[in-house]
Amino acid sequence: MARKIYLILFLLLSAGFTLKAQTMDGGLTNSSLGQSQPFLYTMNGLNPAAQHWSLNYSGGYGQYTVTSLGFDGVEQHIGVKGYLGNRFTILTNMGIGLGSRGNTQTYQQAEVFKDFIGGKNPTGFRFGTSLGVIREFSNDLVILSRFNAAYENLAWKFAANARLEKAFATGRDGYDVISSFGILRRIDGQLFGGVEAVGQDLEGLWATDAEGGAKVLIGPSLNFVPVGSRLSFSLNAGPILYVTHSTITPYDSAVRELPLNNGFTVKFNVGFNFL
Repeated sequence: MARKIYLILFLLLSAGFTLKAQTMDGGLTNSSLGQSQPFLYTMNGLNPAAQHWSLNYSGGYGQYTVTSLGFDGVEQHIGVKGYLGNRFTILTNMGIGLGSRGNTQTYQQAEVFKDFIGGKNPTGFRFGTSLGVIREFSNDLVILSRFNAAYENLAWKFAANARLEKAFATGRDGYDVISSFGILRRIDGQLFGGVEAVGQDLEGLWATDAEGGAKVLIGPSLNFVPVGSRLSFSLNAGPILYVTHSTITPYDSAVRELPLNNGFTVKFNVGFNFL
């Protein structure tokens, strides 16, 4: 009789701990940690709370912009991001741009991420790298790799990228390094606010750059995940500052001119977890 009582108590305790663990995991999955991509420019592999597949619709509008800070006109993208297992994540993206001068251009991207540090817990620090290929709006083929870092908990989100690109087109730099970072702080519930910044061709600060000079984008960001919803929303807007302009000479035909005016861009993303 005593053995039966102890067995019943053991089963009840085991069920209680299992239910508690499932509740905690479900709570984390349904929190802001469960979204696929809280930032617009800074990309990372998925954390364990977001190990699912998501459909992402993003768009934006820009004036006096350059790749890869934006598109001069209206752009729209459809992408899929999913977890492959063993801390691997895949990202695919297709886009169309409706230029301010009436031109229509397309964009394709495929990239695979791998976390080497962290990535086993929903919260905390993780660090990894990626390898991918892009066909830009300009129709140039680009291969890229990035080092990416992220830190997340229920109140803060931080992400940083150092992206190395090689474009197979004349008149482009041998290699481009694009740096970005974003930071978000919980405002209320699952509404987060912060800032995101991107720096491109920063070598133009001290040397002649084949793509016109250094460019910087910085602006406020918002991120929101409704409670109990599969949806997530992100928004970023800000000016594009052309910090330097490379001097163009008759013998420097590879150098590209940047817009004379500083630009701006507005971007948004809507994510839906379908698996």
